[in-house]
Amino acid sequence: MSQWPVHGTISGPIVMIGFGSIGRGTLPLIERHFNFDKKRFTVIDPVDTDRHLLDERGIAFVKESVRRDNYIDLLKPLLTEGHGQAFLVNLSVDVSSNDMMRLCREVGALYVDTVAEPWKGFYTDTSLSVSQRSNYALRQSVLDLRTELGAGVTAVSCCGANPGMVSWFVKQALLNVAADCGIDLPEPKTREEWAQLAHKTGVKGIHIAERDTQRARDPKPMGVFVNTWSVEGFVSEGLQPAELGWGTHEKALPPEGREHEFGAGAAIYLMRPGAGTKVRSWTPTAQAQHGFLVTHNESISIADFLTVREGTKVVYRPTCHYAYHPANDAVLSLHEMAGSGWHQQAESKILDENEIVDGIDELGVLLYGHKKNAYWYGSQLSIEETRRIAPYQNATGLQVTSAVLAGMVWALENPQAGIVEADEVDFHRCLEVQRPYLGPVIGEYTSWTPLDDREVLFPEDIDRDDAWQFKNVIVR
Repeated sequence: MSQWPVHGTISGPIVMIGFGSIGRGTLPLIERHFNFDKKRFTVIDPVDTDRHLLDERGIAFVKESVRRDNYIDLLKPLLTEGHGQAFLVNLSVDVSSNDMMRLCREVGALYVDTVAEPWKGFYTDTSLSVSQRSNYALRQSVLDLRTELGAGVTAVSCCGANPGMVSWFVKQALLNVAADCGIDLPEPKTREEWAQLAHKTGVKGIHIAERDTQRARDPKPMGVFVNTWSVEGFVSEGLQPAELGWGTHEKALPPEGREHEFGAGAAIYLMRPGAGTKVRSWTPTAQAQHGFLVTHNESISIADFLTVREGTKVVYRPTCHYAYHPANDAVLSLHEMAGSGWHQQAESKILDENEIVDGIDELGVLLYGHKKNAYWYGSQLSIEETRRIAPYQNATGLQVTSAVLAGMVWALENPQAGIVEADEVDFHRCLEVQRPYLGPVIGEYTSWTPLDDREVLFPEDIDRDDAWQFKNVIVR
């Protein structure tokens, strides 16, 4: 685009927590699409490797960790300095999303993050049960905070690529599948109407189906965890229990499956880490593939959003989970880590746009079990396209940063929405903002099911009466 649209004005200070791969990539998008005073823009990060990008722009940098014992003294003066409404952009790890949203409510600042993040130590706290250190528990804490705080200034929770953008893809994919199946209903306006549409369309489940084919120029060294996005973030979620929204079509819990004793009951967890759990799935480029069932907020929020209830009884809910095949270097990194008892390598590296020779991040949603079998809808963003349209990031990063941009735009345009999840915002508006950064966005039907080519070499315990039982999806 020769001229990028300005979507709004941020009238007060901007505070960005975290200047890793996502923070660096979000910076130029904020510059392109908002009017703001760069003298009132502050970035906070404990590492100053890339502060030159801020120094050359005249943007303030604070080299500091945001911690439980210092966040109020550190952030409150920055968010309340001068006139206008502040915006806190939380792109960090190990910084409590709930405490950030509570502070923003107190000072009247807008807020966005990409994940419901806890304070450091939560994921490995053995005093907590497996259920208590799950994403289900983290999401429930956000919902509890929303109930406690009530209406007020907007905070958009979990608004990256996934969670975030994929919830918007689910809605567009539902509309596409419903139309192709001859279901004539007006576009839903409420959560209940979206759930009814999914039910009537016959969707049994949804995979957040991703294949990252980006390749590095240099081979991965032994003893280094290499990834195309935050290593800390990936390791943290990979060591949480595998989690999935649990559909009403499922016949039985898996042997390792457990139900939570609190909240809406939309999801289950497995007594094993997501980084050690594989599932069968499908994307257009890879076709059939094995991905990791890594826990993500959207696995729970989408399943909950599309639940049909009659009184207190759940009559319909789709199974929903991540099916992630990361870049090959990240797969090798996970194998190394698993082999050492899930102890992370001493060194880590995020591949930047200059180190990647080719590849795409194919990220979308696979809606399955309906009359036309299965439908994938999503982004096929290449590293070449990413280099052309946005600096300081690879294809994986741009899918995240452009969703952060969309969440910021929606918050500015809806400043008194309270705490909201990505499932609850205007998906048309958010995708309108984000589409220039997503490369080809396609929809493709497939006849593939998780029963394809099974029991050719060895007998298996499978359910041939219903191909889409989770029993058939999980890799044993």
